[in-house]
Amino acid sequence: MESGEAVAPRSGFMRLAGTRVPRIGYGTMRLTGPGVIGPPADPDEARLVLARALELGVRVFDTAWYYGPDIPNRLLAEATRSYPDDLVIATKLGWAYDGAGRLVPAHMPEELRAGMKRDLGLLGTGAVSIVHLRWDDDRAVSPAFRRALASMIEMREADLFRHIGLSNVGLMQLEHALNATELASVSNSFSVADQTDGEIVDLTARHDIAYLPWLPLRAGSAEQMRVLRSWGEELNATPAQVALGWLLQRAPNILPIPGTSTVRHLEENVAALSTLLPEAAVQELSTG
Repeated sequence: MESGEAVAPRSGFMRLAGTRVPRIGYGTMRLTGPGVIGPPADPDEARLVLARALELGVRVFDTAWYYGPDIPNRLLAEATRSYPDDLVIATKLGWAYDGAGRLVPAHMPEELRAGMKRDLGLLGTGAVSIVHLRWDDDRAVSPAFRRALASMIEMREADLFRHIGLSNVGLMQLEHALNATELASVSNSFSVADQTDGEIVDLTARHDIAYLPWLPLRAGSAEQMRVLRSWGEELNATPAQVALGWLLQRAPNILPIPGTSTVRHLEENVAALSTLLPEAAVQELSTG
């Protein structure tokens, strides 16, 4: 049986970083304490979440060394030790902690290399499939962006990881990167509640680049929540499953990466792969 085949009866599979995977992943940020700092409140439950995700066939895991810091990476390395050829582990570089303990952009080449070294130290050489260059709120193709992308290309060519991705980027930055190198994925904010990235979703779909939306379950307006609940009642699904189902039907290259700290919510999220929305629901939710 193919990796994760049991969990993708309707929404199917896609290829990501050369691997055939089910179209739902897991984001590890929730495996930390408040403010994404420190250990989770229940480390045993965190381990159970990762083990259950693997049992359900989830094969795409999104992480970053600055979560915790390092805590989800440690848990992920422990959980996936026996799955070396079966997973797509995607990390992010571009942020670090300042002297006051605040997360700030860290896009200088030496900062990116230091973050990569930290990821590899915990996850193991060869374990990281994709590394996303996580940008800040500046959407210009600035000298800083060009320099950071060049550094990512150099690290990939040095075989520190296999594929480059971009995170939190704008359309012009994506177009520049497409002219400079091959990209495996883009990971931006996109959800029923936040559809502003639609043009980038469509561009990545045309280029056969995976789109990994973060905050895929972001709360929307009261009217959006009403619509999600209404369709959930009709389809015997939770509002979250409807929201994830909408993403899966929005474009064939979308692979949501919802995070959770409980097994129950994980199982609900993965079950969204079986939530097939009628066209009327897709259209109503697409109006924003």
